[in-house]
Order: sequence, then C-alpha cells, then structure tokens
Amino acid sequence: MSHTDTAARQLDRLRVAVVGAGAIGGVLGARLQQAGHDVVFIARGATLAALQARGLVLESIDGDLTLPSVQATDDPGTVGVVDVVLVCVKATQVASLAPSLRPLVGPATAVIPVQNGVEASELLATALGESNVLEGLGRVLVEQVAPGHIRHTAVTPIIEFGRRAGAPEQSAAYAQIPRFAAALRSAGLVAQLPDDMGVAQWEKFLFIEPIGAVGAAARVSFGVVRSVPASRALIDAALHEVRDVGRAVGVKWPADAIDRVWARYDSLPADGSTSLQRDLMAGRPSEFEAQTGAVVRIGRAHGVPTPVHDMLYAVLLPTAQRALS
Repeated sequence: MSHTDTAARQLDRLRVAVVGAGAIGGVLGARLQQAGHDVVFIARGATLAALQARGLVLESIDGDLTLPSVQATDDPGTVGVVDVVLVCVKATQVASLAPSLRPLVGPATAVIPVQNGVEASELLATALGESNVLEGLGRVLVEQVAPGHIRHTAVTPIIEFGRRAGAPEQSAAYAQIPRFAAALRSAGLVAQLPDDMGVAQWEKFLFIEPIGAVGAAARVSFGVVRSVPASRALIDAALHEVRDVGRAVGVKWPADAIDRVWARYDSLPADGSTSLQRDLMAGRPSEFEAQTGAVVRIGRAHGVPTPVHDMLYAVLLPTAQRALS
C-alpha cells in the first residue's frame, strides 16, 4: 500500500461548507481542500464567478497554493447537509444570510462563525438552532487581492472554537469539535479549544477594534498610529472602554489583558492595518457597526460610558454609510 493510500485511510474526511470565499474563508477553505477534505464554497457575484472559472489562488507565508478547481455555488440548497458550516462572511451580513444556510444543517452539523465582532453566534443560533451553533473566531492577517485571489501575509491561521455560553449541555453537533480540530491541524492550521469561548471572543475583540477604529479615523498604518503619543493615548482609552463594556456583560478578563494587547500591537507589521480600516478607507462595506457600533450599542444598553467610541463612531459613520449607498 502506498503512503498516499495510507494517508487517505487515516484522514477523517469532513464535508465542510465555507460560507464566504473572501480573505479568511479563502485561506481556510483552500488549506482544508489541500489536505483532502470535501470543501464547498458558498459565494456570490464576482467571487463566485472567479471560483467557478479559475479556482482559487493563495499567496501565503506558509506556502503558495493554486487550486484550479473548487466546488462553489450560491445556493446552499444544492449542497445538502454537511459536517461543519464555517461562516466567514462579514459580521454585518450574518443576520440576513443565516436563514439561507438551513439546508446545510442537520442534527449533527456544527456551525462555526469566524468573523470579527461579538454578536454573530447569537444571530446564527436564532436562525439555525441553539444546539448547532458554536462560538468561534479566527486570528490571521489576510486580504483578498481580487476575487478568487487571497494573500496571507502573517501568522499561521489560528481558529478557536467551542460551545457557546448558555448553549445546551448536550448536542450531537459537539462531536464535530474534536473532528474539526483534527481537520484544521491536518491542513497545517492551528486549532485551539479554549475553556471559555466568551473570554476568547472578547479578547480578540479587544485586540482588533480599538486600533482598527483609531487607525481608520487617523487613516494611517499600525506603525504610525501606535508611535504618535496622542493617537497611542486614544487607542489606550478605547482599550479601557472595550474592557469595561465586556466586564458589564460578564467577561472575566485576565488582569493583564490590556498589557497583552499592547505587546501584540507593538509587534504588528509597521505597514499593516485592520480589515475594518482597509474597508473604510477603500469605500467598501465594512464591519463598522459590528465593531465600533457594537461598543457604543452594548455600552449604552449596560450603562457603561464610552466617550472615545462615541467620538470615533460619529467621525467614521459618514464614511461607513457612504459605502452602503
């Protein structure tokens, strides 16, 4: 028996629907398909056309990859029930998209959101079932160069996922947690299963939102915004507001949460920026409402003052709205 045959026998092959074939969906789906898993992309418009015509191209620090042929459709109804639904669309698209994903979901299907923000899993659970939807997040620096062309510039992708706080204790979908972790690792990706996904979700939010919002308002890169004393102080104030809002909804922050974020900020590529900043500056629809808007919205709901975010929201709102007109 050949090595290839042995590997194929050992692989626990999963059927995975990747919803959204942009930056993060493209890199995750490409690596899973490369590893031998059965991946189908749910996409639309120019991205769908590119995938169907030319496949998927990935430029990556972990090795470039070209997939000349991928499965791609805009109709989840033609796919059927899968093992895992990986939801990779922008956070602002989740609520409207979620009902269309029902044909993908069976009793043992795990639905895992990996977009930015802290509200996606609840929106998905309302539409698809409390027992099927997990909490999830992704950590990777990646961008869509063009439809069907992804550039991964830093950090091997890290996917964290697990049971949502308040979700049923038992579910057939939970059997997919170790299986999908193994699938990610088989694809050269990093899978982490935190004990408390609520804390993990808010820790990522604490990392991405303040520097993204201040960077978008200043319209400069990480290296500039973190080195100018005034903008650095603004980021720090925004970090404290996100920490306070998270604390109000029950997040048990580590004592050094903000210090750890600053250590990561200071190690980011000087010429980098967040997806929120890139989208706003390019005039594209963004996750502004799911990030900066969420801080303001949740803060008001819980009586937590957010003056820095109130200002950032007012400054960036016209740009965000113009992209939707």
